[in-house]
Amino acid sequence: MTVMAAMPRRMAFYLARNVVLATLAAWAILISFDAIVALVGELRDIGKESYTLADALLFTLLTVPRRLYDEFPTVAVIGSLLGLGGLAARSELTAMRAVGLSKLQMGLAVLLPLTALTVLMMVNIETLGPFAEQQAQGLANLKSRQLMMARYSGLWAREGNLFFNARGNSAPHNEGGKTWIELQDVRLYQFDPQGRLQSLAHADRAEHRSNGWTLFGVERTYFEARSVRVEKLASERWQTELDDSTLEATLARPRYLTSAELRSNIEYLRRNQLDSLKFESAYWSRWFYPLNVIALCLATLPFAFGSLRSGGFGKRLFIGILIGIGALLVQRMFVNLADVYRFDVRLAFLLPPLLVWWLCWGWLAKKI
Repeated sequence: MTVMAAMPRRMAFYLARNVVLATLAAWAILISFDAIVALVGELRDIGKESYTLADALLFTLLTVPRRLYDEFPTVAVIGSLLGLGGLAARSELTAMRAVGLSKLQMGLAVLLPLTALTVLMMVNIETLGPFAEQQAQGLANLKSRQLMMARYSGLWAREGNLFFNARGNSAPHNEGGKTWIELQDVRLYQFDPQGRLQSLAHADRAEHRSNGWTLFGVERTYFEARSVRVEKLASERWQTELDDSTLEATLARPRYLTSAELRSNIEYLRRNQLDSLKFESAYWSRWFYPLNVIALCLATLPFAFGSLRSGGFGKRLFIGILIGIGALLVQRMFVNLADVYRFDVRLAFLLPPLLVWWLCWGWLAKKI
């Protein structure tokens, strides 16, 4: 009895090991291909300013943690199908059923190691991923020594009734171990609660250091009831809660920020009555990431347990991957619809995996 009781556990471990090995192999192939394609793109920028081959190699390497996170849902689908399909092709799944391993136990044996990898990816995107991405963007700045700016109107930000615009070059500086951001051709538009322009300030440049913002070469115009008054200052301290991290977060792609940074930017945008949907979408995608992976892996089970007479493993592998990728595309479409029609983005992340989950568990309920 003891041997018979231990056998299903050993079989489940054997099944899980095969799925994990297949997942890691698929992961290595996809990441290598993706990294090579990215490196080829970076090679075209060698020679711009001080950007070198070593910088291109390091940039590509630093983006690997983010690529691991982005590609894992697809990799989990492929790994599940390869691992289970290989066992099915050798009739090992049939043998496992014969020794008492149910389809539910097989499904759990597949999901548990993949869930562990999912948790690892969530830790990655909250720690190593954003840090490496920030370092990579620092290397990318070597191509032009400028921060990313809007193509025509420059950088825009808002704090209450104050609108901030930097139209010139913006560059990070590092001297004596101290780092700061310098913005060129800065304009500050101050409005009253009724929307009337109160003052317009123009500064040749603005610096943000550890002690806050300083404006240089300031010319401020006050629009009073019956007159216009102009004031010129060599320098002026600017009291604001806007800092360099907020500016960098505004310029960066939100999905490369940590959840805490995303939440902070959402609060900032809402406080200033700005559109925060882009950051909300990235924020909630983190919370629904595990649900997506589990749902997609469940979607592979019918194809792994299906009859080989229905067309063979290659056909099931193709259909399973097609359904997995299709589910991700449908979810992306739902997120875009949420952006257009302004409904809760959480529904866009929740409905596709729930649909896949319902279909798969409906199948299992009939077959187990």
